[in-house]
Amino acid sequence: MSSPRAVAGALVIAAIGATFVPARRAGPPVRAEGPRLRVGLVFDVGGRGDKSFNDSAYEGLLRAERELGAEIAFVEPTGAEDREAALRLFAARGMDLVIGVGFIFSSDINLVAASYPAVKFACVDYAPAHGGSSPPNVMGLDFREEEGAFLVGAVAGQLTRTQHVGFVGGMTIPLIRKFEAGYEAGVKAVCNACIVHGSYAGSSPDAFKDPAKGKLLATSQIAQGADVLFHASGSTGHGVFEGAREGHALAIGVDADQSDEMPGVVVTSMIKRVDVAVLEAAVSVKEGRFRGGVVALGLADHAVDYVHEGPHAQGLSPAVVARVEALKADVIAGRMKVPTE
Repeated sequence: MSSPRAVAGALVIAAIGATFVPARRAGPPVRAEGPRLRVGLVFDVGGRGDKSFNDSAYEGLLRAERELGAEIAFVEPTGAEDREAALRLFAARGMDLVIGVGFIFSSDINLVAASYPAVKFACVDYAPAHGGSSPPNVMGLDFREEEGAFLVGAVAGQLTRTQHVGFVGGMTIPLIRKFEAGYEAGVKAVCNACIVHGSYAGSSPDAFKDPAKGKLLATSQIAQGADVLFHASGSTGHGVFEGAREGHALAIGVDADQSDEMPGVVVTSMIKRVDVAVLEAAVSVKEGRFRGGVVALGLADHAVDYVHEGPHAQGLSPAVVARVEALKADVIAGRMKVPTE
């Protein structure tokens, strides 16, 4: 039987129209010294099952359960008003760490963190408005997405037969522009004559969950000659994959290995290890070394990469991989700086 506290939490979440899932047991937890770490996570637009950004965050939450013996819970908001309410719920329940997945949580987390100074918060892709500072109990988990996008750009530049490649972004924001800038730089590093066609699905968060728009944009780019398409658009990307399949083009996934989304079409994926960031935030709380401020993770931290080994990389020749790996080494060593805009 659920405890009164858990039931109360579920009722509050039901009232705000979101989905609440308390800790589940997936086998015996790690034996931890002292009180168990309690972690609550609120998903981004699209929620679990996007086979991308949110699923990677969920894996990080599960790793906190498996590796740290943490008690976990999560919420899938159904609207903008749910985000702040979900964060407040977890803070009020006394969670040790409350995580918001996605830049869209930045202002909400700042607001809630000010009301609960004893609770620690983390935000994936943290982007405070107008470059403002973060409260001391907020850790921003940011990535050098441009570095990972640079690598798949170098793949696209070598695979294209038409010297035209495409980029489909979700929402028109600086974060997604970093993907496009890195991708274009990677393409140009191996094919200076190549043309990069860029398109965005919209100017609101819904742009990350519009497969029909993704397919339309992909089809348009293919009509302009693009034969390799990279997306950074959440579940909108499934439409990009469909457009690539029907247009006999190749596609590149994002955030997680998306080969299974469209076998034979998705030739590689840029990997953004949100799970690593989520787990690191949890570990920092457990070990008593949590600090507010922004943590930026890139190639040198093994936080971004691309699929280049195993059965899902069969479409990449050893020569293609060798050239990309040489570029990766240059970035890690500081010999090459990848642009962000």
